[in-house]
Amino acid sequence: MREFTVAPNPKAANLTEALDGIDHTGAPVTLPVVVEKPLTLFLNGQEIVTMMTIADYPDYLALGYLLNQNMLTLDDEITGIDYDDDLGVVVVRTARETDFEDKLKKKTQTSGCAQGTVFGDVMEKFEEIKLDEEAILKTSWIYALSRKINQQPSLYLEAGAIHGCVLCEGDVPLIYMEDVGRHNAIDKIAGYMWQHNIAPRGKIFYTTGRLTSEMVIKTVQMQIPIVVSRSGFTAWGVDLARQAGLTLIGRAKGKRFICLAGAERLVYDADPEQVPVEAAKHQRKAAR
Repeated sequence: MREFTVAPNPKAANLTEALDGIDHTGAPVTLPVVVEKPLTLFLNGQEIVTMMTIADYPDYLALGYLLNQNMLTLDDEITGIDYDDDLGVVVVRTARETDFEDKLKKKTQTSGCAQGTVFGDVMEKFEEIKLDEEAILKTSWIYALSRKINQQPSLYLEAGAIHGCVLCEGDVPLIYMEDVGRHNAIDKIAGYMWQHNIAPRGKIFYTTGRLTSEMVIKTVQMQIPIVVSRSGFTAWGVDLARQAGLTLIGRAKGKRFICLAGAERLVYDADPEQVPVEAAKHQRKAAR
C-alpha cells in the first residue's frame, strides 16, 4: 500500500462549520469548528448504539464497531450496508441471524469522548488473543511517523477538537482516520481493514488520543501488537497492555517518548539529538 492510501480531507463539505467569535483581545475571529452528529447503528433489525461522529465513513465505522464488540466475526457474510444521512442511521445486514439483546444489557460507558462503550464479554476474547512476539518497533520509525502524520493536512490541525488514528507499517502511514472520539477513528480503521483484507501482521497504530483501556482493548482485538500516541496513559490501559503483551508508547512528541509496556520490541536505531525540532504550529495545534 502507498503512503496515506486514505487521508483526511479537512476541506470536505459538512465536516466543519465556520463560526464567528472574539479572541482574548476582543478582536473578531472566524474559525472552522468540527461538526458532530448522532449516528444510530442497526445490525439487521436490532438497534445497537447511537454514536456521536463526523460521519465521513459510516460504513467502515459501523463494521469496525461491530467487529471490535464481537458482534461480527471475520467470516461473517455482509449482505448489505445502508446509510441514510438525513435520518442519521446506518444498517448492517448479515446472512446469519443475529440477536444481541442480552449482550446489550451488559455495557460499560468508557472514558472515550463521544460516548464509547465496551460490552462485558469483550474481555473474554481479549484474554485469549496472542500478539505477534516477533514484531519490532524501531525508534527511527517513531520519529518518522510523528513527522509525516503531524505534517499531513487534517481536521486535527485545521480545527482541533478531534482525534486521529493511523494504521502504519514500518515508517509508512497507510490509513489515517479522524473522528470526535478516538474509539470511532480506530473502529473506522478496523472496518477498512476487514473490507480490504488487510492483515494486522507487521502493523502499528499511531493515535493522537489518550491510551485508555478502550484503546488498548480495541488494538488487541484487532491483533495489532504496537500502539504509539502523542498523548498520555491511563493506569488501567497500561495494566491491560502488559497483560496482553502490547507495546505501548505514549507522549511521543519531537525527540521524546515513553514506553510503559512491551519495551522488548524497541530497537534503538536513531539518535534523538539528530531528530529535527517539531514545528511550533504542530506543537500548538496538537494541544487542542
